[in-house]
Amino acid sequence: VQVVESGGGLVQAGGSLRLSCTASGAIFRINDMGWYRQAPGKQRELVAAYESKGNAVYSDSVKGRFTISRDNAKNAIYLQMNSLKPEDTAVYYCKFRGPLSYWGQGTQVTVSS
Repeated sequence: VQVVESGGGLVQAGGSLRLSCTASGAIFRINDMGWYRQAPGKQRELVAAYESKGNAVYSDSVKGRFTISRDNAKNAIYLQMNSLKPEDTAVYYCKFRGPLSYWGQGTQVTVSS
């Protein structure tokens, strides 16, 4: 199984980016999937995810600005990020979780002030 993120980059505060993540290979029984981020010197944290029941959850810091979406047929998830802030700067990872968890290599998002 290979998980690949794309769409990161450098953007000014207030701008937007859209991240994409695709899982290739056989993942049996995906329970949940989502986006996480890790800023320098900080722990990896949940940004947005679909839980096993299909509902979307967001961290308080991104509610109203970020939107997660998915394409089950493509084993893909997306993260639309609007009104970006410098504190959103981090490496963003996606994860698919079945019996095992599969992480991507991460994509850098840098928001300049």
